[in-house]
Amino acid sequence: MTDSVASALAEHVAVMDAVARELGPGIGALAGSVLETLRGGGKVLICGNGGSAADAQHLAAELVVRSSVERQPLAAISLAADSSVLTAGGNDLGFSHVFERQVQALGRPGDLLLLLSTSGESENLRLAAAAAHAAGLGTAALLARGGGALRGEVELALVVPTDSTARAQEAHITIGHIVCEIVDRAFSRDLG
Repeated sequence: MTDSVASALAEHVAVMDAVARELGPGIGALAGSVLETLRGGGKVLICGNGGSAADAQHLAAELVVRSSVERQPLAAISLAADSSVLTAGGNDLGFSHVFERQVQALGRPGDLLLLLSTSGESENLRLAAAAAHAAGLGTAALLARGGGALRGEVELALVVPTDSTARAQEAHITIGHIVCEIVDRAFSRDLG
């Protein structure tokens, strides 16, 4: 068992080293997009499936409440959090449309849609991205496994260099935390 633990931790470190080498400018660009959205009066809509749905809720909470320093609440919504909307949409429209419908209902020009996916192939995320473009939202995604089809359907794609779902999700939440910390510091200075 010790070998399995050591192997998983070594893989985690290797992926995070690659993220640091390859994605630093992209993480800065994502933080800039989030800041521009929020300073412009927009909101950040975040969605994903499975573990990425949990990460979407986590990052929305970091923005609404705070991550690291005191500042004003910021407008962020996890589209994966409302069980009634998800189950009604899944039942009435089909699961492929559950995020698309929420983007159509809640998204406005000046908002940002952040998609989390380890495969980049989820139809419900691809339809959400298309709805965001149609409604004038900005789009960004945290991806892995080469980015899949979703990579070409968003304005900013950060692709973690791994095929491991677990290592990708670990990197996604780390990237999200870095973005939230940058946003926190910027808005705490605004309170100044």
